[in-house]
Amino acid sequence: MISNLPKDQEFLLPASTSFIVFSLFVAVMLNWLPWYGWALALRPDFVALVLLYWCTHKPHRIGIGIAWLVGIFADVADASLFGQHALAYTVLAFGGIVLHRRVQMFDLRQQSLHVFPLLLLSYATYAAVHWQVRGYVAWEYFLGSPISALLWMPMTMLLQALRRPRHDPNEL
Repeated sequence: MISNLPKDQEFLLPASTSFIVFSLFVAVMLNWLPWYGWALALRPDFVALVLLYWCTHKPHRIGIGIAWLVGIFADVADASLFGQHALAYTVLAFGGIVLHRRVQMFDLRQQSLHVFPLLLLSYATYAAVHWQVRGYVAWEYFLGSPISALLWMPMTMLLQALRRPRHDPNEL
């Protein structure tokens, strides 16, 4: 357990709209880092991870529409095929919202195992669009989904630590 709250009350931690928007903004900035060679193939999708986190922890605040908007923004920012990220993030958000209670039942290690197929489905959606447009799929692209699943635990711990209320205003 990462906090003093009982496990069934961990989801009750507050999350302001500005914090949610800021976390998505930071994820987009991390996706824009310059990646080359094998690092490009192993690059996790930080936006997908953060979207999935919010869809599983606050499904009433972040949903399919927000995932679609963030995906459109990512498409424009990456100058990729319009709607490619939007479709992948929408599929991911749907899976996260449908399975949010199931994911919450498990500890972080087990959550990573449940999040992996959702991330893999998102990567497969992105690859299917790429295949339809260009006629081929770069299979190395799928290496990012297990890396993203491995980052689920540290990313969840970071976001939950930042959401935790502080009693002392000087506490970091």
